[in-house]
Amino acid sequence: MSIEEKSFQTEVSELLDIMIHSLYSNKEIFLRELISNASDAIDKAKYEGLTNPAIYDGGTDWAIRVSFDKDAKTLTVSDNGIGLNREEAVSLLGTIANSGTKEFIKKLSEAGKTDFNNLIGQFGVGFYSSFMVAESVTVLSLKRGENTAVKWKSNGKSTFTVEDADKTGAGTDVTLKLRDGETDILNEWALKRIITTYSDYIEHPIKMNVSVPKKDADGKVTDEYEQKEEVTNSMKALWLKDKAEVTKDELEQFYKHISHDFMPASKVVQFKAEGISEFHALLFIPSHAPFDMFHKDMKYGPTLYVKRVQIMEHCEELLPQYLRFVTGVVESSDLPLNISREILQNNKQIPVMQKNIVRKVLDALNDLKRDDPGGYKKFYGEFGKCLKEGLYFDTERKETIAKLLLLESTATAPGEYTTLEEYVSRMKNEQTDIYFITGSSRKELESSPYLETLKEKDYEALFLTDEFDDIVFSSLYKFEEKPLKSVLKGDLNFAGEVEEEKKESYKTLLNVVKEALGDKVESVRLTKRLKNSPVCLVGGEGAPDANMERLLKAMGQPVPVHKRTLELNPDHPLVVTLKNIADSGEGKDKISLYADIIYSMAILLEGGRVEDTGNFVNKVADIMAESPSL
Repeated sequence: MSIEEKSFQTEVSELLDIMIHSLYSNKEIFLRELISNASDAIDKAKYEGLTNPAIYDGGTDWAIRVSFDKDAKTLTVSDNGIGLNREEAVSLLGTIANSGTKEFIKKLSEAGKTDFNNLIGQFGVGFYSSFMVAESVTVLSLKRGENTAVKWKSNGKSTFTVEDADKTGAGTDVTLKLRDGETDILNEWALKRIITTYSDYIEHPIKMNVSVPKKDADGKVTDEYEQKEEVTNSMKALWLKDKAEVTKDELEQFYKHISHDFMPASKVVQFKAEGISEFHALLFIPSHAPFDMFHKDMKYGPTLYVKRVQIMEHCEELLPQYLRFVTGVVESSDLPLNISREILQNNKQIPVMQKNIVRKVLDALNDLKRDDPGGYKKFYGEFGKCLKEGLYFDTERKETIAKLLLLESTATAPGEYTTLEEYVSRMKNEQTDIYFITGSSRKELESSPYLETLKEKDYEALFLTDEFDDIVFSSLYKFEEKPLKSVLKGDLNFAGEVEEEKKESYKTLLNVVKEALGDKVESVRLTKRLKNSPVCLVGGEGAPDANMERLLKAMGQPVPVHKRTLELNPDHPLVVTLKNIADSGEGKDKISLYADIIYSMAILLEGGRVEDTGNFVNKVADIMAESPSL
């Protein structure tokens, strides 16, 4: 088949343009990415070989080789892994099959130097990082089990070419023709340093020809040198070593290798589980969130090994989704080598393994919170929303997760946090519930009329400003046997009941207001919840708060119909005036007008927006115009 010229996917062209025409630090990470890809290719070959013995034709001396030619200004990374055929070369090297691509490219173009290096690895586009140093890249590959190789070539502009080719031995050779100014890397010392720094923990040998002194017939070292192939990486399986034998530096380098994250992890979780299910785990809790953490198709979970064979890169069955930020390696000797996702879902050992891993991760987070409050505060700023997901979905560990929450409250300064345990320790003797209020910002909540009685009683209230806090905390129900209570819903027991005599005297007003508002409200009643404000809207115990309703509407989601109750403060001058008008029997139409206005006021006081702003403003203006004092 002749040479074909094809165009890159639009997103690939944009990505290449950013890489070629911008200056970034640590350009040498391209070698890390190519070696990582080569390692993945070998892992895939080993895995395929479990069910297809033909994969092993040509031997199983798995290795990655790095070579260079100073005169030709080329650097080549070779592997004897699974290889590519023509169709795969076109689809895998010419497109980025990942949702969120446009967002990634936007972030990449805006990133600083360190973030740029980090994003490349996170998104899985490491191959394209070669164009930071290369004027052209050639890929020669022969897929195992096939006879015809493919040659892919591009200068990193808008197109690439593919053609059939000859190649001895299955696998892939990636050859970079380096640009002028980028050739300092073409020496064995520089390459060995980069391999040791970034790829020392690749489990397959990375081989390279190095210069070694010749020896004479007596075994003595001479002044002459010869080329000899050496393994340049240690291939240490850190997760199988005793925890005490692994150094901090080794852990840091290994974390960078598996996560492509240049920032150190917040916490390392390393353990060996024994008992019903025996396995080793080396897990890392990162210090900052990946850009795609809230994408629905984000891949997560530790890499799963069985008897030193990588079975699955992202084993989601070993971690609940709310801990999707955790990365690392888990190795089991008990699971079958031919395990698949379908088998995993029915394997009795997997839930036992997950339970152990989750417990260890949550314990590690608790240790971080206790031992390094500043570090935990930074972690929580990145991953607090994920932990809140756990409150809702992980019914077995609700209280454990609840202890990890950091929350602002009426007792903390802006930007400072408390915990539920600390809240409980400060509760008044007569206080029975933990109170919270939800809204869009602390500033909005601080002046909320719903807190007026709490402030008078000197009861603390938690400020919850994340979108789904209402659902999450309502599902928690209680903490340390103390019920959680939203001040926006139901009755506040401590506020007390309005006197029966007062209820009777306001009956006419309540009936007229309810009649005027009709189906807008469930009912109209007097309240002791308010001290300084005239009116508020209160939801039922199981109803979503107004903040959640607004969010669902903005997302185009159906909003359940939950009518709320309009509560009036009988001691407020405005409500007293309305009562007098209603009792006179002469101002029913006026009361109907006022009812609509105070209903709109209640919506505004809770941080919402009235449906017809113009109508509301006109009504207020008409009333002000009629006032004899104006």
